Amino acid sequence: MPDEAIKGAVDASLYYEAATIADARTIEVGAPDDPPVEPPPDGGYGWVCCGAVSLLNGFTWGVAASTGTFYSHWLSDDYYPDATPFDYAMVGGLIFGCALLFSPMWTILTREVGRRPVMLTGCVVMSGGFIAASFATKVWQLILTQGCMVGVGIGAIFIPSVQVVPQWFLKRRSLAGGIASAGSGFGGLAFSLGTDAMIRHLSIAWALRITGLVAFVGNLVGTLLIRDRNASIKPPQLGFATHLLRRYDCLLLLFWGATNLLGYMVILYSVSSYATQVVHLSQAKAGILTAVLNLGTAFGRPASGLLADRYGRVEVSFALTFGCGVSVIALWIPASSYALLMVFAFVSGAILGVFWLSIGPLCAEIAGLKEVPSFLSLCWLAVVLPTTFGEAIGLYLRRPSLGRWNYLYCQVFAAVAYLVASVFLAELWRVRRVEKAESLRPESRKPMGRVRHWMYRYRP
Repeated sequence: MPDEAIKGAVDASLYYEAATIADARTIEVGAPDDPPVEPPPDGGYGWVCCGAVSLLNGFTWGVAASTGTFYSHWLSDDYYPDATPFDYAMVGGLIFGCALLFSPMWTILTREVGRRPVMLTGCVVMSGGFIAASFATKVWQLILTQGCMVGVGIGAIFIPSVQVVPQWFLKRRSLAGGIASAGSGFGGLAFSLGTDAMIRHLSIAWALRITGLVAFVGNLVGTLLIRDRNASIKPPQLGFATHLLRRYDCLLLLFWGATNLLGYMVILYSVSSYATQVVHLSQAKAGILTAVLNLGTAFGRPASGLLADRYGRVEVSFALTFGCGVSVIALWIPASSYALLMVFAFVSGAILGVFWLSIGPLCAEIAGLKEVPSFLSLCWLAVVLPTTFGEAIGLYLRRPSLGRWNYLYCQVFAAVAYLVASVFLAELWRVRRVEKAESLRPESRKPMGRVRHWMYRYRP
């Protein structure tokens, strides 16, 4: 290794001396002649990028959260006479599914043509989908516009942007990720209340048009502010990083995400309808519940990120995943009053989106900083089916004949999904502890074969 490279490696090791072992593993040296990776600044313009991604999350996933408000009005007003509740559930499911299905294409296009052109395309397509939906007269037209078209636009904005924040932070990576993902909570809060008011005072059509125009402006500002560090990190940005599928720890993270989001989709879209159909609350109070859930998201994610940076990202993600399953059993199933539903909405809002908060930092920790875009592309593919059909499954499990217990099977399904997901993280936690113990073992006592260092991974 040249003297300059050795000096850079020593500087990097001094920088990471205060970081955790898990953090330090995110820097990899591929070959002896590779230049050392420049350490993340842990701030600076990274905070601007963090704010930009938060803004983008607010005007993409926050806007998508308002679909539940449209859902309630579509059903109560019989807006599309030929539509069924399943059709409306597919609108929300396809927003998530289409956003994530084309993640390999967005990852590759980001590498080939740049981040900004892809995201600007997403701004136009997403807003166009809402505006086109305002002219829909059949439910299939609604599915194609507010479902597929909006979803594709969100994906073109979200997939390139979510890769950026982990590049700017190390010790504060989860806090930055929590702040960035909290934007969806603030956006969901604003758009849930604003959408309901627009529908009541204007119309569903005008609510869709205004939403599309406002989202375009917000996403445009966020797109122009964001800046990556690809010149320093040089990520491969593979659409299908199949080599990561041969790693046990990566597979555990993929299974956690897929199982986790089955429960997430059920809770996200079922709480408001549970309030009206089981607790017999008004549409206005059901809308407030959705707003409180988003409020919990806005405050809970930064706090969770702070805890993850301090106590471990895998450990805190496990605790939040398990806690969400327990909250369904302890709070949602017995909820028969507005007050208890409010408590559940805030608590679940703070922790149910642990996947969106943790996936970027966890990908950096498990696979390494260079592999973040490639690994995220696999993660998005892994959660396409759960996000597309999660709410449809919840809808199928409802039993109106049971009266008060109409949603029992749906609630149990959500709880089990989170509890099973926590098992995958518990196993990942165990694997990481074993790996850490091996890395600290004296060199003479390490098993023969590939040698692992706690900071670098040497390849033969």
